[in-house]
Amino acid sequence: MSARVSARPTAPPARGTAGRRSGVLLGAVLAFALAAGCGGRATTHHKPGTGHQVATGGNGTVLPATDEAGHRLREVETPGAPAVRVEARPDSEGGWNIHLAVERFRFTPESVGGAAIPGRGYARVVTDGKEATRLYGPWHHVPPGVRTVTVRLHADDHTVWAVAGRPVEATTALGPPGPPSPTVPPSSASTPVPAPGRTVEITVNGDSVQPPPSRVEVKKGERITLRVTSDRPDTLHVHGYDREVALPAGRPVSLTLTADRTGLFEAETHESGLVLTQLVVR
Repeated sequence: MSARVSARPTAPPARGTAGRRSGVLLGAVLAFALAAGCGGRATTHHKPGTGHQVATGGNGTVLPATDEAGHRLREVETPGAPAVRVEARPDSEGGWNIHLAVERFRFTPESVGGAAIPGRGYARVVTDGKEATRLYGPWHHVPPGVRTVTVRLHADDHTVWAVAGRPVEATTALGPPGPPSPTVPPSSASTPVPAPGRTVEITVNGDSVQPPPSRVEVKKGERITLRVTSDRPDTLHVHGYDREVALPAGRPVSLTLTADRTGLFEAETHESGLVLTQLVVR
């Protein structure tokens, strides 16, 4: 008798299993990529003022306070905060060349408009209280007639870097720029700097200043003393250094300072408004 053999058909794999596995794997990869993108390297694809760093506060705290142009302040801790100094040098064709000496900060013009990244951004220049321009580097020329220059450091998202609730900025006073050097007459040429500790004697009688006001060349780091005798009570003030002393009538008074800032600085009397001399510190 012959045996009957029946083969059972093999059950087909469950439909959709492979597809579901692939979908789960793809979803996990996408979720990981998104998480890495948000927590990884800072990007600059956000709109000004609405970037990832503003939302998370990862680079300081955005304060309600603003500067005069309406830019929000971004508070950072003092250790590691950016800093800036302004150095002004008279230009031989008139005006001033100013240099921004920055610390813990670099200019990133390629990223302006993006997210705020610590120690990066640009600067804004304010001349005589009015915003003049942006700076994407450390040098700028200021035309004749400007009396004060303020530079302020901004993040790429246009917020203002701030420490202790105050913008990171620096201000310097500029005296009236002289004419181009080739046309300076010999009588008004700059006075050579005396030896360190040398005293410059000045006498004020009415509206007359003796010797006539001129420029005194001073090397950075030198000490200089202004010894002034006035025929009436007044106040001696050195712009840029914000040093002043009362001048009693008929008695000489000395003001000594160390020239630790470069630029041109006027020494004048407050009440009579007389320019006594100009210190050119290089």
